[in-house]
Amino acid sequence: MSNTIEYKGYVGSVEFSEDDGVFFGKVMGIRAMVSYEGENAHDLVKDFHSAVDSYLETCAAEGIEPERAYKGSFNIRISPELHRQAALAAAAKQMSLNSFVENSIAQAVQARK
Repeated sequence: MSNTIEYKGYVGSVEFSEDDGVFFGKVMGIRAMVSYEGENAHDLVKDFHSAVDSYLETCAAEGIEPERAYKGSFNIRISPELHRQAALAAAAKQMSLNSFVENSIAQAVQARK
């Protein structure tokens, strides 16, 4: 079972409110608040699609570029010592720090599967 849904390149969360008896979520990875809900899985997916379509239509009407999540770049903050160790490890493997971090994340994600 997955706790995310996907449509037109956007990924949305899937949560359930026991108190309200509804499924709900929001588009992840963008600053804009795009949310949706439904009383069952079918309605949740339908409202998710509608919310994404509405977001894209609003952006087009206002002449702004829609945000895209997971563009392939992000900032991270780590301790100076870990930064130094990672840079030295990358240099020892004759890799850029960026490639070293990318490979490390890929290995961690693969190990999760």
